Amino acid sequence: MKILVTGSAGFIGFHLSKALLERGDTVLGLDNYSDYYDVSIKKDRTKILKENNNFSEAVCDISNFDSLKKVFEKNKFDVVVNLAAQAGVRYSLEKPGVYENTNIKGFLNVLECCRHMGPKRLVYASSSSVYGANKKLPFSEEDRVDNPISLYAASKKSNELMAFTYNHLFGIKSSGLRFFTVYGPMGRPDMALFLFTKAISEGKPINVFNNGEMERDFTYVDDIVSGLIASIDTPFEYEIFNLGRGESRKLTDFIKLIEKNLGKKADVNMLPIQPGDVPKTFSDISKAKEKLGYSPKTSIEEGIKKFVDWYKEYYKIS
Repeated sequence: MKILVTGSAGFIGFHLSKALLERGDTVLGLDNYSDYYDVSIKKDRTKILKENNNFSEAVCDISNFDSLKKVFEKNKFDVVVNLAAQAGVRYSLEKPGVYENTNIKGFLNVLECCRHMGPKRLVYASSSSVYGANKKLPFSEEDRVDNPISLYAASKKSNELMAFTYNHLFGIKSSGLRFFTVYGPMGRPDMALFLFTKAISEGKPINVFNNGEMERDFTYVDDIVSGLIASIDTPFEYEIFNLGRGESRKLTDFIKLIEKNLGKKADVNMLPIQPGDVPKTFSDISKAKEKLGYSPKTSIEEGIKKFVDWYKEYYKIS
């Protein structure tokens, strides 16, 4: 297949593009190289993708309709995978306009291009953040998600509603994937695993919110990619799937595993929970198992070891 992957220089977009290329697909990667975090790691990801002759790149912002339209006009895609988005719950409190521009306007532009130029097949990233402060655990796709507690979450819920509308009106088949705390090699420098590993390795303190009582459904990136590929290969009219590990672990367990793999103890600052954060996430993945054959393989113990090994090599830490 020929597949458009938006956000291809991003963490998940890179790993998905790499896996698609390795199985023989042709990938056009699209990215705007936002400076939300260090652009050098994005360029390093793309450099790896360019080693495969079936990869090509378009530097483009999905919020610019005219530029995006030209990409669609020049290519005939079998599937579009939209992973381009402004990420981060806390950043959405500081820069709300960026979320409106990229996550809502940009997503609408992707839908419009699929509507007018094809293909009428879309797989896109949603987020576990849409569950907000829901008390029922584990989180199920059947739960109500109309009380988001951050603008980031609201923007992702908007994507699900927009995709439903475009399926109803224009027949665009879509699968929305609610990712749960994705981590792994070549990860985002703004995420907890990266921040903690960097600080501990440098002997600096780490900030742990909610006084250490946070729990997350930590999901290794290869497992997320397996769910994405299953969604690409299995068309649905309109579906939403949880993609998580299917278990919730304490953030303090996460930190202990980083300490173990670095061979250094963390200096911890315990702080109250931040606005927009939820104390616990936990995915019900039974629907993804049934309809996608999704089966996460990587334990948190194995996944953190892989990340720390990569981190040491990438940043040349002995």
